[in-house]
Amino acid sequence: MQYTGTTLKNSIEIDRLYSVHYFEYMSDFSFEGESHNFWEFVYVDKGIVEITSDKHSILLKKDEIIFHKPNEFHNVTARRNVAPNLIIVSFSTKSPEIEFFKNKILKLNDFEKNLLANIIIEARRCLNDRLDLTYQYSLTLKENEAYGSQQLLRLYIEQFLIHLKRRYMNIVPSAILDLKSSPKMTKSKNDSEIFQRVVDYMDAHLNDHLTIDQICKKNLVGRSQLQKIFKEHCGMGIIEYFSYLKIKTAKELIRTGHRNFTQISDIMGYSSIHYFSRQFKKVTGMTPSEYASSIKAISERS
Repeated sequence: MQYTGTTLKNSIEIDRLYSVHYFEYMSDFSFEGESHNFWEFVYVDKGIVEITSDKHSILLKKDEIIFHKPNEFHNVTARRNVAPNLIIVSFSTKSPEIEFFKNKILKLNDFEKNLLANIIIEARRCLNDRLDLTYQYSLTLKENEAYGSQQLLRLYIEQFLIHLKRRYMNIVPSAILDLKSSPKMTKSKNDSEIFQRVVDYMDAHLNDHLTIDQICKKNLVGRSQLQKIFKEHCGMGIIEYFSYLKIKTAKELIRTGHRNFTQISDIMGYSSIHYFSRQFKKVTGMTPSEYASSIKAISERS
């Protein structure tokens, strides 16, 4: 019996990649604007920014994404005195399906945010360039890139666009949605709920000195179970993740620029500025002053 193969069509296919950026800007950031002959999307990971596209201005909030079509002038400015985090990806495509995103502002769900995270991960694996460099007119590839990272980067961008369009066109088969209620998903869902509850609790107590026992008692969960959940969800221990949350907030305070390092150390509940500096360098690889000057340089170049 002779088999006949089936050719699968591409719905959206990326031809060229022009930029992949993750920016942590200062609260007074402003980019005067540009236009180019390829597509670009801007996603707000934190904060609020004002974006002007051609002659229309909008406020783009956390978890929202805007698409700029080729040759559309656009600029961006931080708003409400908050230091924003932005993901910016630009690319070219000949696929007609991309026209769906013209003049669109969409809100991402968790799955789409995970796809964006994968884009950033694979970009770091195959690109020689730092993702926080502005005015970067060409990308350079690593000589010893992770196997398949270039292809995965392109595929993740394509999957991201396809999934986003599919969801907003409401054409996801209902059978796929029914998987959420399957028995195998129940434990994973419960663990995720515990993880998020504990993270929310730690977020609300960033200026305290929390112990594992305190966290377990307040959230009615066993110590070994909680340690296992955190290892599975983020690859860290609970206290290590709590330290990460503290430093993440400290970074935001540094970028806002309204407090000095001693004040930030006090706000975050550190016993001394020296301990704060050691913890900051342990998490970020930089001292607070090195971090502040690097972010400031990015904003001034913009």
